[in-house]
Amino acid sequence: MTSYGQFVIRVYGIGIHRDHLLAVDEYWFNTLMTKFPGGGLEYGEGTIDCLKRECMEEFGQEVEVLEHFYTTDFFQETRFIPGNQLISIYYLISIKNPDAIPVSVKPFDFEKKEGAMSFRWIPLRSLSPGDFTLAVDKRVVEEFLERRNGKQA
Repeated sequence: MTSYGQFVIRVYGIGIHRDHLLAVDEYWFNTLMTKFPGGGLEYGEGTIDCLKRECMEEFGQEVEVLEHFYTTDFFQETRFIPGNQLISIYYLISIKNPDAIPVSVKPFDFEKKEGAMSFRWIPLRSLSPGDFTLAVDKRVVEEFLERRNGKQA
C-alpha cells in the first residue's frame, strides 16, 4: 500500500572550480541521470551535515558550505517513490581539493550497474538546464544562469 503525504528531502551542492560546475553522472533504478552531487537527508541530520557527508561519500572531499542557493518552491513528486513529495535544498559549496576529484570528460563513463557514478566539470560558458536530468536540477541551473547573468528571478 502506498502512503501518501510523505516527504523526501534531498540536499545538493553547487561546486564551481575554474569556471566549471561539478556534475555527477549516475545509474540508479535502470536510469542514467546527470545531477548535482548530494543525496538524501537522514533522520536526525541537519541539511549542511547531510551535504558534507554526501560529498565525502561520493567524491571523498570535504566541502565548505558557503550559502543557501535554492529550495524547491513548487510541487514535485519524487521520481522513484510515487506518492511522495520531493523537497530539494541546494547550497553553494567550496571543495577543499577539487583537483583530486577523479573526473571524466565524457558523460556516463562507467559500467552500467546500479549505483555507478562518475564526475564531470561542465564549462559555465556552455552550461544549460538540458545538461541535467531531474526537473528541480534543471530549475536550479536556470536560476544559477539568471543570477550569473545579473538577472534576479
